[in-house]
This record gives sequence, C-alpha cells and structure tokens, in this order.
Amino acid sequence: MTVIDIPGSKSVTARALFLAAAADGTTTLLRPLRSDDTEGFAEGLKNLGYAVEQEADRWRVQGRPAGPAATDADVHCRDGATTARFLPTLVAAAAFGTYRFDASAQMRRRPLAPLTRALTALGVDLRHGGAEGHHPLTVRAAGIEGGELTLDAGESSQYLTALLMLGPLTAKGLRIEVTELVSAPYVEITLAMMRDFGVDVEREGNTYTVPPGGYRATAYAVEPDASTASYFFAAAALTGREVTVPGLGTGALQGDLRFVDVLRDMGAEVSVGADATTVRSTGRLRGITVNMRDISDTMPTLAAIAPYADGPVVIEDVANTRVKECDRLEACAENLRAMGITVHTGPDRIEIHPGTPKPTEIATHGDHRIVMSFAVAGLRTPGLTYDDPGCVRKTFPRFHEVFADFAHDLEGR
Repeated sequence: MTVIDIPGSKSVTARALFLAAAADGTTTLLRPLRSDDTEGFAEGLKNLGYAVEQEADRWRVQGRPAGPAATDADVHCRDGATTARFLPTLVAAAAFGTYRFDASAQMRRRPLAPLTRALTALGVDLRHGGAEGHHPLTVRAAGIEGGELTLDAGESSQYLTALLMLGPLTAKGLRIEVTELVSAPYVEITLAMMRDFGVDVEREGNTYTVPPGGYRATAYAVEPDASTASYFFAAAALTGREVTVPGLGTGALQGDLRFVDVLRDMGAEVSVGADATTVRSTGRLRGITVNMRDISDTMPTLAAIAPYADGPVVIEDVANTRVKECDRLEACAENLRAMGITVHTGPDRIEIHPGTPKPTEIATHGDHRIVMSFAVAGLRTPGLTYDDPGCVRKTFPRFHEVFADFAHDLEGR
C-alpha cells in the first residue's frame, strides 16, 4: 500500500482567507495550500491592506470587519477564479474605497456576469474596464444595505459562495433565491466553513437567508485537496495497486471525494474511514455512464483513464467544464483523439471508447487539471509529454516531483 500526503485544499484555503479577512480578530490557518492561486489571493489581501503572515505550514490573517485598510488599491488576480470572484465581493462591503481588479488573459476570458449583476443589484458601484461581466473591473465601495437577490449559479457555484460569504458583512443580511446551481457540494463547503467562523445560514429549498453581524476569528485546519487526491486514487485503480490518502475521510467537506464512488462503480475497492480513504484495484475497470455535474473538477481525471476501461465511459451533465481554465471537455477530447482513442462529445457530455492509447504531446491549454489528469494515463502509456508542464503551479507546484516519486513507489511494489 502506498500512502500519499496531499497538499491542502485550494477551495478551502481560498474561503478561509476571505472569512479570516472579514472576521473580528486573528485567524490562524493550519496547512493551507501554497500555490500560485492561493499565493495570489494572499497577495491580493496584502495589497488591500490586510495583515497576512505566511509561514511554511501556517498563515495568520488579522481580520478587518470594517473592510480593507487601504482605501485605494490595485489587485491582480493572476489565474485564480476564487481570487477574481471573491476579493471584489469582499471589498464591496467596505464603507469607503476605490479598488481596481485585473487578471491574467486566461482569467479575463472567464465569466463573472451573474456575480457582478448581483452586486450591482445590491447597489454596488461596479464598473467594467472592458467586456461586461469580465475583468478588469473597478469597485467603488460605500457599504451594502443587503436585501433579496435572485441568482443563476448554473455556470459556477462560486457566484453563490461569494454572495453567501458577503451576507454577514451587509447591514441587513441577504436572502438569495437560486434558480440554477452547479457543483452543489462546493456550496456545502462554504456553509460549513461559515459556521466555523460563527455564522449560520438558513436554507429552505433553493433559498438561502444569511444574517448580518459579521464573523469571529478562529484557528482553522485546511484538509487535503480532494480534487488533487483524485489523480492518485485513479492511478491505483488503473495500475492494479492500492493507495491511501490520510486526512480525507467520512467527515471531509469536499464533494470531490465522491470521485472514489465512481471508481467503485468501475470495479475498484474503496474504503472511506474516519481519517483516511483507500482505493484498491481489482485488476479491471468497467465502462460506466456517470453524471458528474457536482464533481466536475474530476471529470478530466476520469476522461484520462477511460480508454483503459473494458467498455465505453460516458460522462454527462458537465457543460460547466467548458468555462473553466479552458474548455476542459474539448481539451480532453482533443488529447484522447491525438492518442488514437475514439471520442464523441456533445454540449454537456463526452463518450470515450476503449482503446490502446499511443504517446503524444498533451495540449494543456495552460490548465493544471489537464496536465495532472493525463499524468495518470502516462502510467499506462509511457512517453506522454506536455506543451506546458509548469501550469501545475496553479494548485500543486511540486506535482511532477511528487507524482514521479509516487510512480516509482508503485513500480517498486
């Protein structure tokens, strides 16, 4: 059995940074993820005047319930969607200030419109510097009264998360009616973390009621990243081995741990304990039809191992993967076809047939998840290369080193 230590969750780290910045007091984050995305978030907070101290395995954030210390600031969000969506929402609640946000070319292409429309509906003075619903943008803060919103979060659950976290910073709280929602487990992460920072959100059907009153600081341990763990779990199922990831068990916040249920349905043995999860290969992978709407970040992981199954793998209801760092659905199809695999796609689905993949250069489209997913396929198809292997720095800067050691360990067993 191979035991692999997975870095902290990107999703949890980003939410924790927002909540810590908004809280009354000093919050200590234990084992936060250190990556380009989370470093960019922390840098953004510093540019806004928040005190952030970063040590190797713990970060301290001095919260400012009244808003940023800086009343005029420029923030570059890099490639980070959470940074680009959460920080403009955070500063919007400040009593006074002008804050300019921009991002990488990749992030400028990604949509923000449902969130920016919601903020405007709440009275926020938010202006785009280019295309509507995209970065760059400027927020002129003057506080937020609160009130009722209707939100379409069918493109990204991050729109809802940003507004939920904003709610306690408004004068009267928020009542949000959600018409569409994708990746619902990420919203569960948000609600659980808000509780840990002292705020209970009332939910009735598709309506969320968030009280005013602010957050309280705490010590918060960041659990390992379940999306990152998917590559190692898939590797076990693909190579006839066994892998255990400590720190992800029955109490894990992240819905992406449900990827192991997909592997179970394909034939792997899965054990989810209180403090760890183990995937053990049974020597075969069955074809499967699966809805991955709620765990779509792991869609590329499944797509990359699909050719090695004994029947077609059909992944459905993943239209939102087309508006991630790249069009992940088409990126997977493009690379699998280059490997000689028969693939069919639709607006929200991909069908992958069994085959004998051949080595090729993977077109990454600058997307960390494309690289890490196809690294798993490389365990069975040696010779795969990448046109931009370094884009893994977004969430896992040491991925290639760690995965090489992991692969060597698997071979040794």
